[in-house]
Amino acid sequence: MKRKHEICVMQILVIAATSPEIEPFTAVNRHVDALITGVGVPSTMYQLQKQIQQVDYDCIIQAGIAGSFNNDIELGKAVMVQQDCFADLGIEEKGIYVPIFNTGFASKDEFPFTDGWLLNPNEVLSKIKLPKVKAITVNKISDSGLQKQQFISNFNAAIESMEGAALHYVCLQEKIPFLQIRSISNQVGERDKTKWKIKEAVQNLNDELTTVINQLTD
Repeated sequence: MKRKHEICVMQILVIAATSPEIEPFTAVNRHVDALITGVGVPSTMYQLQKQIQQVDYDCIIQAGIAGSFNNDIELGKAVMVQQDCFADLGIEEKGIYVPIFNTGFASKDEFPFTDGWLLNPNEVLSKIKLPKVKAITVNKISDSGLQKQQFISNFNAAIESMEGAALHYVCLQEKIPFLQIRSISNQVGERDKTKWKIKEAVQNLNDELTTVINQLTD
């Protein structure tokens, strides 16, 4: 497919659920395509698929804030997601949650999944100095202690978002290199936003986003 910008050596698309998450970056980086997908898996999948039909991208980078399941990652700091999954796709009965791949309704190793996870095989991951983490993607953010414990028990992930696995799924299916950068704004389950570090998370997110893109294009 013919590229939209013939003079670009590398075609990069940056996507985010909301514009404030990457506004510091887009304000000063007009040469990189940016797409605001909207919040959640359905919107992310639709908008991303629509965009990649128009431009042949060399790499897609998703950037956004996320919640952390533990205190190992300081609030405001950024991480790189190595693997993700659709964590709330499954069956819950009497307070017991079973992920879809443990129900017999889906194969955990059917492409693009590997043992139920959507892994990022991009070799550039090893060159980026950000901590590499496991993430889960959920459709419902809440303060439920039960939900938090279910996810910890089943996935033992470091962070959660509402769009990450959508990026991994689409890009693996379409064979497009991708990266997912997240910065930690809050602890999972903490709904008191006075305890969140959104400003710091957004600043670090955009700083790291710029650094990563410079690495890719140098």
